[in-house]
Amino acid sequence: MPEKPSKEDLTTLFQNHVSSAKARFFTMLGMDLIIEGREGIWIEDLESGRRLINLHCNGGVYNLGHNHPELCRVLGENIGRLDIGNSHLISRERALLASELAALMPADLDYVLFGVSGGEAVDLAIKVARGYTRRDGIVSASGGYHGHTGLALAAGDPKYRDPFRSSSPGFVQIPFDDESVLEDAITEKTAAVLLESIPATLGIVVPAERYLKAVRRRCDQVGALLILDEVQAGLGRTGKMWAFEHFDVLPDIVVLGKGLSGGLYPLTATVIRKPLESVFHLDPFVHVSTFGGAELGCAVTRRVLEITADFEFLVHVNMRAQDFKTLVQAIAVKHQDFLVDFHQKGLMMGLVTNSEISGPLLCKAAFDCGLLMVYANNAPQVCQFLPPLIISESEAGLVAERLEEAITLAKTMGPS
Repeated sequence: MPEKPSKEDLTTLFQNHVSSAKARFFTMLGMDLIIEGREGIWIEDLESGRRLINLHCNGGVYNLGHNHPELCRVLGENIGRLDIGNSHLISRERALLASELAALMPADLDYVLFGVSGGEAVDLAIKVARGYTRRDGIVSASGGYHGHTGLALAAGDPKYRDPFRSSSPGFVQIPFDDESVLEDAITEKTAAVLLESIPATLGIVVPAERYLKAVRRRCDQVGALLILDEVQAGLGRTGKMWAFEHFDVLPDIVVLGKGLSGGLYPLTATVIRKPLESVFHLDPFVHVSTFGGAELGCAVTRRVLEITADFEFLVHVNMRAQDFKTLVQAIAVKHQDFLVDFHQKGLMMGLVTNSEISGPLLCKAAFDCGLLMVYANNAPQVCQFLPPLIISESEAGLVAERLEEAITLAKTMGPS
């Protein structure tokens, strides 16, 4: 293998040693992007140097863009001083980060349990709920997504579970944003209800204002806990620090991930109300995560929180959200036969096309026009529209120009 392997060489290596199916899929579509340069809202393809605006952001990992200068500075300053640390011991970095996260949460969401992936964080939330309530039942939403690990996978849709024979007793799914099913589904056997505040994989579905309150009320009636998964919706994405703030509801457990450490170090958090911490009193080592809350990542995450929680930053997010609302509405007027709806809460947005084939076609056309987007896997007619939160007004205008080009192109690509 040459010292600097070509894109073709790397694609072959990926096909032979990582995923043959993915390599075939992207090559067939002409979307065989290999990210080389990356900065701010931009990613650059290896060899061709072609630049795209990242509207996928890996589900919110790059809320602050790629290689944010401040986060890179903090990471660089702490390499050589910090490493992963030891998850069994008292840790300065974990203590400082956990206290700062708790200060940003309402009420007594005071304890923070660290992990390295959203699935791990959801697994832990379910474990805590079952351990605290001494019940087995977990209610989740059809079309939601919480990860590919054990308990998180069991709470997901059959298409993710069935290939791995991972269905488990005690898990029940209900339609999202439907109050009529709550009484029958949430019972005295239910340990917890697990929901994304705004389900991304379901198509960025913003619930009715009263829905999460109704879930909270039913949980209280039967003694169940409410777990809100904000892996994608949290950290300023919706224009508030936490998406659940829009709905005036207090969860018992909040799951955080993706953008928590700025795309530079894997770190997730399961934040629990103070009474729930009692599940670890008898044996504080009953759950450990070797890499969870790596001290180097904690240092970066503290700076992420400082940036994201700043009032002026959240004002910026809401201003850009209004920009996109105006821009997309203008595009929709011209292309109402193709773009039929727009889901939005802050900069958590979904472009609703006229069919399940139109969503994938728009993603391909967008790629050809210099935008990286993906469609919602459980609602293919919806293209997820997740720009970095740092995007400027002029950059938003450029996105709109390219989006209109992409829609025009996508309309020529479908069945005649």
